[in-house]
Order: sequence, then C-alpha cells, then structure tokens
Amino acid sequence: RKLPDPALLGNAGSFFKNPVVSKVRWREILKEYPSVVSYPLGGARIKLAAAWLIDAAGFKGASRGPVGVFDRHALILVNHGRASGDDVMALAADIQEAVARQFGVKLEMEPALLGAVRKA
Repeated sequence: RKLPDPALLGNAGSFFKNPVVSKVRWREILKEYPSVVSYPLGGARIKLAAAWLIDAAGFKGASRGPVGVFDRHALILVNHGRASGDDVMALAADIQEAVARQFGVKLEMEPALLGAVRKA
C-alpha cells in the first residue's frame, strides 16, 4: 500500500533497515527527540524506525536531480527518470551521513547490490 507502483515510479521498495541501538543510546536520542518512533526488543536493545529518522533529518520528499525520497514514505528512494545507480547511491550516502551526524545512528541498506561496486 505504501509503495509507489514501480511501473509508474521506479523504486526498490524499502531502502534502509530499521537500526537497532542500545537502550542507553535510545534514551539519549529520546531526550532530544521525544517523538522518535521505537520498538523494544529483547535484552537491552531498541529498534528505531528508519523512516522516522530519515524524515526528521529532512529527507522525506527531497530530490537530488533524477532521484529522490518518496513523499509518502521516507524509506523509499525513487527514480524520477533516468537516474543512474551512482545517483541513487549518492543520495543514499547523503541520507546515511545526515542520520549518523544528527542521531549517531548508522543506517544499513536493505537491497543487495548486484554487479555494482560501491564507491567510497
């Protein structure tokens, strides 16, 4: 329901995994961002909603040339037309860097890269 039709708007579905953090790190984030969406896991771990982190970092609906973040769900990167793999990876890296800088949380990509080498 939340995904755009790939025949109309190219996308790979959910692009980032929901990160898992310690309860200590979660409490630190919660102090500054009380609306953070999170889910308790077993032990001293908390799963954070990657979509919330991406939205809070200002990327929901943002575009970088032919690639962007879907305006109805921040986990979905979309191809507005003629986006290259490098375009997608550059936006993904910008999102990862912004979330790490703002929240101290590392986002991992969900899709597997086939036949591609990620540039450092």
